[in-house]
Amino acid sequence: MMTQVSIERSNLMGALCAFTAALCFSFNDVAIKFVSDGYALHQVVFFRAMVAIPVFLVFVMPFFGGLRVFRTRRPLAHVARGLCVVCANSFLFMGLAALPIADAVAIFFVSPLVITVFSIIFLREKVGARRWGAIAVGFVGVLLIVRPGTSAFQLASVFPMIAATLYAGMHIIARRIGDTESAATMAIFSQTSFVILSVTIGLSIGDGRFADAAPEDLNFLLRAWAPIDPADIPVFILLGVSGLAGVLFISQAYRLSEAAFAASFEYVSMPMAIMWGVTVFGTWPDGVAWAGITLILGSGLYLVWRESRKGQHVTDGPVRR
Repeated sequence: MMTQVSIERSNLMGALCAFTAALCFSFNDVAIKFVSDGYALHQVVFFRAMVAIPVFLVFVMPFFGGLRVFRTRRPLAHVARGLCVVCANSFLFMGLAALPIADAVAIFFVSPLVITVFSIIFLREKVGARRWGAIAVGFVGVLLIVRPGTSAFQLASVFPMIAATLYAGMHIIARRIGDTESAATMAIFSQTSFVILSVTIGLSIGDGRFADAAPEDLNFLLRAWAPIDPADIPVFILLGVSGLAGVLFISQAYRLSEAAFAASFEYVSMPMAIMWGVTVFGTWPDGVAWAGITLILGSGLYLVWRESRKGQHVTDGPVRR
């Protein structure tokens, strides 16, 4: 039985892992936005995975039982989870390419709200009036950023919302198979899914024949593959390493500490996204966007606080990649 001191120490280590994961994901988001003007999405995803897989095989797999990470009792669940992960990343990356980075990250942070709704539908968990209120407030925040029906609305604003929904589905699957499947096994199957699907899409539409006729917000998805500029190689390395490290650190965070406690540290990604937007991309949220960001973060953090009070593990944070 764990003592109070050991629980606090475990929570501290989990918090550090969650904070480190948030940093990794933030670097990943910046790198995606940086290369989104010159390469096709499926090309970026392919090379990101081709960096991550060797790093995993050399530096991670030996510490998780070697080749045993490829053994699974749930192959179909991994296929479903892999599809969710790849599609979720694709939609998030398209949002990052077209939107200010702070707006895209803020919209994506509705994922704890979606996870709560999914936990009701698929896990039959009970949600009280206060949590329903927090969900409603969070979605009002999304509407303030997206602004449907106005001239400020962009198709790309919907992409992070779709990503958040798919991440919620991925999260529910992970919770269902987590009793038999390790984080390392889920990570390598996810990276393999990236390679298979990006190659399939690249062979199908990688010549860019649909790019000219598509809306501008879909250009990142449909443009042709391009030769890799040697100057961009460090960015692709950063993409692969930071994405893989983020997945492993966040998995470790939820393994070591209470889920609600770890989730609160993932929200470090939001101020970092604002910082990157200002310092790297020269963007700053306007007043309406700030109101939406505040509502989304406030509702998400309230759900985290409610779970910490109840000692449950329903609304884990937006575990990514």
